[in-house]
Amino acid sequence: MKILLCGKGGSGKSTVAALLAKNLQLEGYRVLVVDVDESNYGLSSQLGLADPRELIEQIGGKSEVKSKMGVVRSDGHKAPVFSETWNIDNIPSECLSKKDNLYLLQIGKVKHYGEGCACPMGVLSKDFVTNLSLEPMDIAVIDTEAGVEHLGRSVAAGVDLILGIIDPSYESIRLSEKMSAMAKESKKPIQFIINKAEDAFADRIISRIGKERVIGIIPFSKSVQEKGFAGEALDANSLNIADITRFILCIQNRRVSPIDRMGDLKWSR
Repeated sequence: MKILLCGKGGSGKSTVAALLAKNLQLEGYRVLVVDVDESNYGLSSQLGLADPRELIEQIGGKSEVKSKMGVVRSDGHKAPVFSETWNIDNIPSECLSKKDNLYLLQIGKVKHYGEGCACPMGVLSKDFVTNLSLEPMDIAVIDTEAGVEHLGRSVAAGVDLILGIIDPSYESIRLSEKMSAMAKESKKPIQFIINKAEDAFADRIISRIGKERVIGIIPFSKSVQEKGFAGEALDANSLNIADITRFILCIQNRRVSPIDRMGDLKWSR
């Protein structure tokens, strides 16, 4: 199962990605966290893992990927920049940071002034996620950059579920509408997690987006804020995300498409 997290900057995508990955690992799954955010440098710290060699560097660097982006096949369609079909076991070891059954892969980061746009990382992200092959006890958690550019680049084409992270802000509500529309265009199911909101404010957000679309509420946590400021790893129990974990496991264990069973899965506060 491949799960794509998206939301506005500062909504807590990386925090939720790290917590979800660690909770799924505790449930006995092998979890690959795929960092496709070319600007954020904090996810590895939240996971308690070192930064691995970036995939884009492994396959020749940004210039090499750029050179492949305009290649057209004989059938008139663009050729992929990455065509390998990898599972977790045959990803080059230098491209993975690992602790027990928790793995981290980074697509690539913007590092220098004037180096140009992040388009090569976006194209590579789409191809890697689409081609990634998972075993029955594997789950991929994909952390994206702020906004919806990755959806515009069809990075979600290869995923099973989109999770939108909403914080208590007008921008998040507006963005949730855009994410929903783009998920519908992609024919991918989308559910929402309300982050950094207490009950009363969470209820106001739910009234705007619909209770049936929310799979969990995560309150603001000062201890998580402190760990984030210090660059310390999060524990699986740093926040209670039992509702979210249970929802994911329900889909995973039923071995069916999330979009077919979404209406059957109930969330209760």
